Amino acid sequence: MPVVIGFEGSANKIGVGIVRDGEVLSNPRRTYVTPPGQGFLPGDTARHHRSCVLAVLQEALKEAGLKPQDIDAVAFTKGPGMGAPLVTVAIVARTVAQLWGKPLLGVNHCVGHIEMGRLLTRAQNPTVLYVSGGNTQVIAYSERRYRIFGETIDIAVGNCLDRFARVLKISNDPSPGYNIEQMAKKGQKLVELPYTVKGMDVSFSGILSHIEEVAHRMLAAGECTPEDLCFSLQETVFAMLVEITERAMAHTGSHEALIVGGVGCNERLQEMMEIMCQERGAKLFATDERYRTDEVEVTWRD
Repeated sequence: MPVVIGFEGSANKIGVGIVRDGEVLSNPRRTYVTPPGQGFLPGDTARHHRSCVLAVLQEALKEAGLKPQDIDAVAFTKGPGMGAPLVTVAIVARTVAQLWGKPLLGVNHCVGHIEMGRLLTRAQNPTVLYVSGGNTQVIAYSERRYRIFGETIDIAVGNCLDRFARVLKISNDPSPGYNIEQMAKKGQKLVELPYTVKGMDVSFSGILSHIEEVAHRMLAAGECTPEDLCFSLQETVFAMLVEITERAMAHTGSHEALIVGGVGCNERLQEMMEIMCQERGAKLFATDERYRTDEVEVTWRD
């Protein structure tokens, strides 16, 4: 039973996880949180990762009850992601692999999310909705390759939500997307926003520009509340994602859908996906927040 330790640091989370034969033994992480209204810059994020990666590494080993000699291989997120944080984690992983005399494995960030989702949910061959701060794709597996059936043509859905959170000066703790979700639950008025689906692809930049203008105009006039805008944004962008996922499922004949990525933690997105799957006689799979956000990804598909 091989034991693999993995380092993830593609965005504002630094995580170190240990997996043994499909069982997650430990999964500690740290999140770089910026003040409200601000995003996280690559250089600052990399400095955060450097400051705490060794502490997270020690925590992972302690939680798993293992020592370096018990590890069989070292994995790390090779990309995609933010350049400076990725380099930081790659250097640590390579150093650890050399010091411990273990083989080093570079893991594709996107495939890692999918394979961790399949491992934990036991989904067999799902159509995957991969939604995060940096990625928005509908993916399915065919002939030993993951095929992209649809994706964003500009910014990711998570980036759209995060940037709107900055407009409203919403806190980044624990994450702007989570805080938007909580505010959306209190929204009562649906403000009409652009709905941009182009074939199998989606576009969010126009929606973001429009809702920024709406926020300045309608909030000042008292025509809606920040909660209404959060509700409206979620309903619109999630409906777009559900549409292209359903279209991909129809094309592939799939009876399984799997949500991965940080935005997949959103309960409203899960609810809308569940409704779509029930209407199709399909089954929805989703992991919990421990494994949807950017942490360790160390498994691979045969």
